[in-house]
This record gives sequence, structure tokens and C-alpha cells, in this order.
Amino acid sequence: MTSLLRLGTRGSPLALRQANIVATLVQERTAVACEVVVIKTSGDRLAEARLSDVGGKQLFVKEIEDALLNNRVDLAVHSSKDMPAILPDGLDLGAVLPREDPHDALIFPTSQPPITSIKAAVAQLENGASIGTSSVRRIAQLRKVFPTVRFKLIRGNLETRLQKLENGNCDALVLAAAGLLRLGISKRISCLIPTKICMPAPGQGIIAVEIRAKDNRVRDLVACLNDSEASAVLTAERAIVRGLGGGCQMPIGAHASLKEHVLHLDAIVLSLDGSRCIHAMADGDPNNADALGVKVTDQLLAEGAAEVLAEVERNRSSVKGVPQ
Repeated sequence: MTSLLRLGTRGSPLALRQANIVATLVQERTAVACEVVVIKTSGDRLAEARLSDVGGKQLFVKEIEDALLNNRVDLAVHSSKDMPAILPDGLDLGAVLPREDPHDALIFPTSQPPITSIKAAVAQLENGASIGTSSVRRIAQLRKVFPTVRFKLIRGNLETRLQKLENGNCDALVLAAAGLLRLGISKRISCLIPTKICMPAPGQGIIAVEIRAKDNRVRDLVACLNDSEASAVLTAERAIVRGLGGGCQMPIGAHASLKEHVLHLDAIVLSLDGSRCIHAMADGDPNNADALGVKVTDQLLAEGAAEVLAEVERNRSSVKGVPQ
């Protein structure tokens, strides 16, 4: 057995679960042992702050990336949707794991009868009910389906949010289905939200392994983890965010899928209140996923996406009732 690999991660139960998935795969496929190193991030320390007020989701990765650059860890594990569209100099994606279900999910309290469809959820969430989320992307899309609900800022790790739901802080939650599935609590999912109603965040459901760009030893070790399909869809989706210059806390959705060797990419840009929605889609070669992402980005820009995002940036703090 060769030397130990130090694997950097956040300390939430979901982050640790994802890190241990990677550690187990590395050990099984390369016979190299991994030590999981927990790094507390600014996003964890500012658990009740609005992400857009304190720097966005990149706060969940910055300290981990710093540890990687400073050789305190050898690789890092992230939820790819939390990563910046352009990685810091000296860092690279070493591998991505097969995608878990990318859908958003509605979760209702365990104390009430099961809700198993969007139609039933709309009937349940009447005027004045509240949906907990910290995502402007989700709010902008769900306003059309739930026009009379209030959207309430709910931050914290997955377990914290579920507990806030049970404590009555809100009437329902919207979470990524992938996290619930990875933690083995899929029974908490009341219903999945179709992508035509709520397109997921770019990269949602994909675990990313980040490495130092010049560390060829680690690159070779983690290459065996890489899933080619997940890599293609992530490349296409990240190209959307990069091309639009949007961060994780902007109302941008993207979803790529591979079928019969054709990569299909859907993407949307929305105003904060959801009244304006720009949609583009195209098919392409999975071996040239970045070019497909650029093509769809160009379509969005041609339809006015830059103006919509500029308006979002100007008006974000003044839109009443939108958690930021």
C-alpha cells in the first residue's frame, strides 16, 4: 500500500457521506488508504446568513480549496453545484462520480398525511402557507406553481432544515433529492418536482473530486473514479454558468442528459419573481460537451439573459419576500 491520501471535506452529515463514498472507492480501486479531513468553511460558520449577502455558495468550498492549494489535503470532495464555474488557479477537476437523481423535491412534515404529487401539494399549500428554501432559482420557478405561498429563508445543513420543518418553521421544504437519497432517507421525499416545473441547479446531484492541477500522482489515482456520462453533463451545465457569469445564487437552471450517444442540454434564466423566463436547448456530441454549453449560452444571451441577470443583481435586495 502506498502513502495515505488526505481528503478534505465539510463536516455536515451529507458532506461526510459523500467524502466517505469517494474514500471507499479510492481504497477499493487503488489500494490507497484515505484519511477524511474535516474543514469548517465560512458557509458553515455563517449558517443563518443570506448566502448572497456573504459571498454565495463558494463559501462552502473556499477554505477547502485553500487547504488543497496549501498541501494540507491531497484532494477535496464537493457537491459540484457549490463549486465556482471557474476554478482557482492551480486546481482542477480530477473526477466526477455517477449522477444521483438531479430533481428538486418537496418535503412535508411527517405529522401530516402523505403528499405524493405536485397537484396534491398545490392543494395543500393554500394562501399564506410557507415553503422553506434559500434558493432564488427555486423560488423564481415555483412562484408559477405556488402563486399564493410565502417563501421563507431556511438555511443550515439538511438535517437542520428537516428539523426546522418538523418544528413548524415552514409548511414544506424544497431540497435536492440527491442529498436525501445519499443519506438513505428517501422516505422523507413527498414528491419529486419535474424539471419542466423546476429545472435543477447546474451540477445538482454530482459529486466532484478536486485536485491540484500539477499533482499527476493524485490525478492518476482518482481517474478510475470518473464517470464519463456525469463528466459530460457537468461540463455542459458548468459552461452555462461560466458563459453567463452567474454565481450559485443566481436564478439559473441547467439540466443535461445523455441518450443514445446524444447529449441534450436545457437551460433557463429567470427574473427573481419568475415573470420573465428565457429558455434555450440544443443537442450535441458528449465528447464536445463544453461546445454544447457555449451554444446554449449564446442562445440565452441572444434572447436577453444578460439583461435579466443584470436586473436580478440590481433588484435582489429590494424584492419583498425573496430569501437571498
